Amino acid sequence: MKYRVKHIISLGILLFALWILLSGKFNVLMISLGLASTVVIVLITLRMDKIDREKYPTHMTILLWRFWFFLGREIITSNIDVIRRILKPGKNISPQFFDIPLKHKAELSHVIYANSITLTPGTVSVDMDDKTITVHSISLEGANDLRSGRMEYVVPEDYGVE
Repeated sequence: MKYRVKHIISLGILLFALWILLSGKFNVLMISLGLASTVVIVLITLRMDKIDREKYPTHMTILLWRFWFFLGREIITSNIDVIRRILKPGKNISPQFFDIPLKHKAELSHVIYANSITLTPGTVSVDMDDKTITVHSISLEGANDLRSGRMEYVVPEDYGVE
């Protein structure tokens, strides 16, 4: 029960912060509407009994921020790499399929990793099973970067229930 109260409070804070960031308005009306909608959403979520440690991992918040910053940087650098490959004449594109072994145990970590690969320009997750992800990459360098496991290392994996 202790973690449930912490999750309720952190869910409310995160939802309200998202409201403020997305609205960009700081007048009394917008703040009160954001607060009211946050309270309603938290109450609906409580009534549906959807707040638990596995579905809402507040203990992972710091790791998720680190991962989002990493992913943002990768998306930007991959965009630049793909643009250079398109604009530079010659044989700088070497499309290929390959499998990446999955090291994490949690299924949610597998999904986050596969989606992150797809979000990064130049690579697409094509198939996934319990042990591997099949990826298509437009370059050998992109494939080697994924094979190194650098991206999987920053994917949060602690989604277990206490």
